[in-house]
Amino acid sequence: MKIRRFIAWLAVSAMVLPACRESRSLLSPDGKVSVDFDVTESGEPVYSVDFDGKPVVLQSKMGFELKGIDAGAGFKVAGVEHSEHRGEWTPVWGENASVEDNYNAMTVRLVKECDGGEFEMNVVFRAYDDGVGFRYEFPASDGDSLTVTDEYTQFAMPSDMTAWWIPGDYDTQEYEYVKSRLSKIRKYGEEEKLGNVSQTSFSPTGVQTSLMLKSDDGLYVNLHEAALVDFPAMHLNLNDTTMVFTSWLTPDRNGNKAEVKLPFSTPWRAIMVSDKATDILASNLIYNLNEPNALDDTSWIHPTKYMGVWWEMITGKSSWAYTDTENFDLATFDYSKAKPNGRHGANNENVRRYIDFAAANGMDQLLIEGWNIGWEDWYGKEKDFVFDFVTPYPDFDIDSLNAYAHAKGIKLMMHHETSGSIPNYERHMEQAYGLMNKYGYDAVKSGYVGNILPKGENHYNQNSVNHYLDAVKKAAEHKIMVNAHEAVRPTGLARTYPNLVGNESAMGTEYRNMSPGHVTILPFTRLKGGPMDFTPGIFRMDIGSFVPGSNEHKKATVANQLALYVTMYSPLQMAADLPEHYAEKADAFQFIKDVPVDWSRSLYLDAEPGEYIVAARKDKKGDDWYAGGVTNGEARDYTLDFSFLDGDGEYEATVYADAPDADYETNPEVYTIERRKVTAADSLAVRMARGGGFAVSLKKIKK
Repeated sequence: MKIRRFIAWLAVSAMVLPACRESRSLLSPDGKVSVDFDVTESGEPVYSVDFDGKPVVLQSKMGFELKGIDAGAGFKVAGVEHSEHRGEWTPVWGENASVEDNYNAMTVRLVKECDGGEFEMNVVFRAYDDGVGFRYEFPASDGDSLTVTDEYTQFAMPSDMTAWWIPGDYDTQEYEYVKSRLSKIRKYGEEEKLGNVSQTSFSPTGVQTSLMLKSDDGLYVNLHEAALVDFPAMHLNLNDTTMVFTSWLTPDRNGNKAEVKLPFSTPWRAIMVSDKATDILASNLIYNLNEPNALDDTSWIHPTKYMGVWWEMITGKSSWAYTDTENFDLATFDYSKAKPNGRHGANNENVRRYIDFAAANGMDQLLIEGWNIGWEDWYGKEKDFVFDFVTPYPDFDIDSLNAYAHAKGIKLMMHHETSGSIPNYERHMEQAYGLMNKYGYDAVKSGYVGNILPKGENHYNQNSVNHYLDAVKKAAEHKIMVNAHEAVRPTGLARTYPNLVGNESAMGTEYRNMSPGHVTILPFTRLKGGPMDFTPGIFRMDIGSFVPGSNEHKKATVANQLALYVTMYSPLQMAADLPEHYAEKADAFQFIKDVPVDWSRSLYLDAEPGEYIVAARKDKKGDDWYAGGVTNGEARDYTLDFSFLDGDGEYEATVYADAPDADYETNPEVYTIERRKVTAADSLAVRMARGGGFAVSLKKIKK
């Protein structure tokens, strides 16, 4: 260990010496992560990454195919610059009160002869203790532009690693994760015909990021991207013979990848690595690769716990639509003459009932979907004009309901479903945000269900990516927080625009029949780019018990659902079930009422992707701690060590656990609640049922 640290110190110190000016190697501050860069005889830029002497990425190609320029060969190194950064930053909300941001950097300036002149491309590397980020810079003069037709960036894996992956798709990430060897991805993609892979999927051997990997010798590797701005999202196309991933950018409707104005920096390509699974969960690499907070005033941004008139619609108990009329023109349809269908959920009486319950139980906000006209004829219609985002249904009194909520001490949360018509939303956005300001809404759940318009565009291409960020920026001007569903997967942009408080971009609770292991994978994959609006907290697992004719069953226990508020971080957490179901289990609901949504310190105590996760977090507003654990479809005995607690203080622990006979399939709603006093010297033996878990509140006893 001492030798390695000395070598690391020597390497960092040598960065300032002229003799090492052309060094093409880089070490992380702790010396464990190393990056090597070179150019081949044909001028191809290549790189490799090691961790503690073990290969993470073998020598891999870099560069781009640009219109008129092959930016993947013919280069010479014109210069290398090394630097370092040591610091920390304070997030507006987050898992920790502060984030360390320590890295060593290397910028390689590449030039090639091109049409009688020089073409320049820089490659910037950053080595952190938890991984590596690199991006490309095109520093040409202002006013020029480049057309990107392909990206050559590769990730050559050192072995046939185990992967947790979802298939390549330009429009959705709403899949359950598959665990397989890299060499088996083609088998699953072709023979098993995974899920709902869209017709625009590029390859049965393609996967999406964030991609979780593990080697046979215990190395955990995660591939993702950071700071996705003005560029298409990156997929990874796999050669399952060589185990080499190649970047594949989401095309537009004409097959083009990107048009960029110079100077331009691409998103970061990110590689997280550790020999501990918990380090991947705790990694801040993606956030650290993003730009600092761009908003001058963030006082209006706040973590939020909310309920919603939503689960009853998702399960089929009620309807988004006011009437059953179909095939109509929203611009001319007269709702005053329409016959109500009797199943519309967002009606005055029902919304007031939710407001009463949410306010009485300490919630901050209430989301109401189906409040605005247009839901009768919207899904999959590829209409340019579907919703106007300002006109309520006849049975939704927006004035009185907002006044009623404010009088009760909570706010309503806005819902904007665009149905994928980006031009329509952009035309109405200013007016829609203005309506929110008028009535005191400060958060919006936006949705992009359906095919993206203009016709033929994709959810993850350059134009769509630009729209999602433009919506967040415009919302910030109106002091509105954004929770975007069906948008591109997050890449850490919430650091720069902290009003981006949530995304969906993965399979969430609305998919009632997902396997129990799904929630033990998401924190290793989708959540690495930012928080997810997963909507946990389901207490009634048999949907048919309150929706006649339904045979759906939520594959989880009550204790598992409580634990998700700790194991899956988000500053925007929903108590997703119906008020009457929480009233039935008021003792278990107490944990949801108590658990914070903002933290000063977070610890991942134990984990294995696809199997289990155990985490502990400290309340940002006080001395209390909360712990939780979830397991997959296997029962598991676990001993929770309380050594993470502060000092020698005493805590009142309330333990919410699976009952001895609990099981996600046969008996999911039975649980136990036990109270005891504990200190940092104590531990707790707990059993997690199949699809189960546990949750613990630890309230410090004041002397």
